[in-house]
Amino acid sequence: MKQLIVLLIILSSTVKVEAQNLTNESKRHIIDAISFHLKDKYVFPDIALSMEADLLKRWQVGEYDHIVDKNIFADSLKNHLYMVSKDKHIGVSYNEVMASRLREPKEDPTEEFNRINDRVRKFNYGFEELKIMEGNVGYLKLGGFAPTKYAGKTASSAMQFLSNSDALIVDLRDNMGGDDSMIQLLISYLYSEKPVRLNNFYHKEGDETTQLWTLPYVEGSRMPDIPVYVLINEKTISAGEEFAYDLKHLKRAKIIGETSAGAANFGEEFVVYGDFIAWIPTGRAINPITKTNWEGKGVEPHINVKSVDALDTAYQLAKEALNE
Repeated sequence: MKQLIVLLIILSSTVKVEAQNLTNESKRHIIDAISFHLKDKYVFPDIALSMEADLLKRWQVGEYDHIVDKNIFADSLKNHLYMVSKDKHIGVSYNEVMASRLREPKEDPTEEFNRINDRVRKFNYGFEELKIMEGNVGYLKLGGFAPTKYAGKTASSAMQFLSNSDALIVDLRDNMGGDDSMIQLLISYLYSEKPVRLNNFYHKEGDETTQLWTLPYVEGSRMPDIPVYVLINEKTISAGEEFAYDLKHLKRAKIIGETSAGAANFGEEFVVYGDFIAWIPTGRAINPITKTNWEGKGVEPHINVKSVDALDTAYQLAKEALNE
């Protein structure tokens, strides 16, 4: 699902948490700061109030009294927020380097582009493996979805390599998600020039809903008529799930493997207090066909098999389809 690589900077406090161990007073300040951001930004206001109440109750009964390490405290808060929300995108961390970067004035656009591009380039923008299997079945393994402003050329080149295939397998097992601009580009190659609506996204800020459609133009050839198979497992998360969910309900692909992780909300990272950072979902996907999403449920495959057997299953189905 949509995860921003370029993080927005929201600074709620310049107060530094004690240099050494945490005190109960500083823990309360951290909880209050996280609660403020949750109530201000979390996509589900009622759940934000429940999370606040739960953290305060735990603090009041002394559940956090024995914790002096900042990383352990952050992990405890993250776990307790998840226990209430069941939201796999919500998180708390303690990171001095990242907090310092988030506090810095807005980076020069060119320097920012080069810094992020250099980072995602080292992972080949998520494109892990590309090949043509026997029988002219194309295979694409994706570990993540980098934004197209960094990875667009790599993506187009990959899809052109696959464009003469008679069937396509997209392997999203263990895919860690990323940016929906890459979902939009890759799926566009599986349709004709006529735009198809893929998803809707509700944003709490501004109380608005945006839409995601296939692109009317892509570089090179499209593959609108070949059979497509998408492999997922329990570690497929966020944008990886969106790719599978969209194609499943558009009836454009067969989904094969295990039920995915179940994380459909998208959001941003905020410095909340000192060097404590909170990842807060600020929006949610609303599929135009199902009117819902995969949050907490995951994407159910058409054919449920163990992750290790998913590729063999898809390949066999592809060969059978091409021999019909």
